[in-house]
Amino acid sequence: MASTTFSGPVTSTNGFVGDLTGNVTGNVTGNIAGTGRVTHATTAAINATATATAAEVATGYITSTSAAATAITLPTGTLLGAALGAAKGTIFDLYVDNTGGASTVTMVVATNGILSTAAADTPGSFGDLTVASGVTGVARFTLMFSSATAYVFTRTA
Repeated sequence: MASTTFSGPVTSTNGFVGDLTGNVTGNVTGNIAGTGRVTHATTAAINATATATAAEVATGYITSTSAAATAITLPTGTLLGAALGAAKGTIFDLYVDNTGGASTVTMVVATNGILSTAAADTPGSFGDLTVASGVTGVARFTLMFSSATAYVFTRTA
């Protein structure tokens, strides 16, 4: 199959052949098939206790290499919703990588961010807001927006 470059809207009745690569912006509906890999082209480094900016969280991947215990407070629901273009039903995964750190990272929700029922009921798993340092220090958190300005937060891996 020949490669072709298009500008403007493109419709395909036969689907795509191969993996989807490159950047995708805007809303995507339907099914996307591929390898299941997600690559974060940009990451944000937060190496001291701070409130993460909406832009840092929007990268989807935060690293920490701090030797001291670090608390990362998420932005307000309003700021984060605006940065992500969120609406009711938007789901966003945030990865926190503390493999290069020497102490624990603790995630903190801000105004218009609440812990999910699973997080509140089972603090040892879904509610575990700490990310250990070292080789096991990677966590995935899911933000589920109940409106454009409010999210529910839970650990999902």
